[in-house]
Amino acid sequence: MQFKLVPHPATPPAKPAFDLWVSVDHAASLGPVATTNMWFGVGAPAERFVIPELSEPWRAEELWRTTCFEAFFRAPGEDRYREWNFGPSGNWASYDFARYREGMTQADVESPPYIRMEDNFTWWTVGATIAVDAETQWQLGLSAVLEERDGTKSYWALAHPAGEKPDFHAPDCFVARLA
Repeated sequence: MQFKLVPHPATPPAKPAFDLWVSVDHAASLGPVATTNMWFGVGAPAERFVIPELSEPWRAEELWRTTCFEAFFRAPGEDRYREWNFGPSGNWASYDFARYREGMTQADVESPPYIRMEDNFTWWTVGATIAVDAETQWQLGLSAVLEERDGTKSYWALAHPAGEKPDFHAPDCFVARLA
């Protein structure tokens, strides 16, 4: 499945404009766990963006303060959800929430995500592979924070709730379905 993300109206990217898309491949495995692969594609040269140097990946805090890609998973009818953050550097974070922006705890992750960046010079991608429950038909929110070298920060999502500021946690952002 491929999805197009849109910038929040209050935080447009610098000119020239570009596209941001996400491809999601959900492959059920034998047993209760499925592998989900996500590729976040940015239709502009990587050199335009603030991208921390690639390093040995580790669990990190506040990745959203600069260029970062995010995925939110919620089971239908549930208030609780899981947030994943993927940095182009390979760093990652994952949090569980009891309900909208409440009860945040670090998610208990058995194996860290596999994250990789590919630079195609005129566009670039960050891929992330995670394990999820294979039997849940997930509601999915996909988003990104892109920081450009000129200081512009744009906030992208599948959908944005009404309001002056971006809010990736809002229930209105969980618009994709992952069977």
